[in-house]
Amino acid sequence: MAGKLVIFSAPSGAGKTTIVKELLKRELSLEFSISATTRERRPNEQFGKDYYFLSVEDFKNKIEKNEFVEWEEVYTDNFYGTLEEEIERIWLQGKHVIFDVDVDGGINLKKTFGDRALAVFVKPPSLEALRERLTGRDTETKESVERRMAKAPQELEKSKDFDYVLLNDNLERAIVHIEEKVRTFLTQS
Repeated sequence: MAGKLVIFSAPSGAGKTTIVKELLKRELSLEFSISATTRERRPNEQFGKDYYFLSVEDFKNKIEKNEFVEWEEVYTDNFYGTLEEEIERIWLQGKHVIFDVDVDGGINLKKTFGDRALAVFVKPPSLEALRERLTGRDTETKESVERRMAKAPQELEKSKDFDYVLLNDNLERAIVHIEEKVRTFLTQS
């Protein structure tokens, strides 16, 4: 039997990546689904570990061949997607898939996999806190912060399309809380 899927989505800067990394350290039989993207590689990111970095042309070819379970053009020529072979790779290892994807990608994965997926929306305590987190990163330009902030209200509105909304106002508490939810979901038949 194929495994289950745990999907984490949020506006950029809400803390979903940090939470996913913490859950991967726990004994939950989870394996990270590596997304494909056309965005520029950040310092210290590795192909096949952080992302599958593809050219726009390669990404579009994979779209035409229906190799993605879901994909989005998040910004112009800035694509993200989940390759079907990535999910199969993880299930063949006898593990469950954990995702760190944008909000629309999370909604699309939930629609595709239904009850086999737990879709979690990580909500920041406020838009002001979100801005502080984004500006505190060393990876964001002023323009990218503004672009992400402009998108955040629409993303927050879509939280209703998720199974669970996790308020990330205290990271340690949020991790303990969601670990329990994930563990319960994975052990249900």
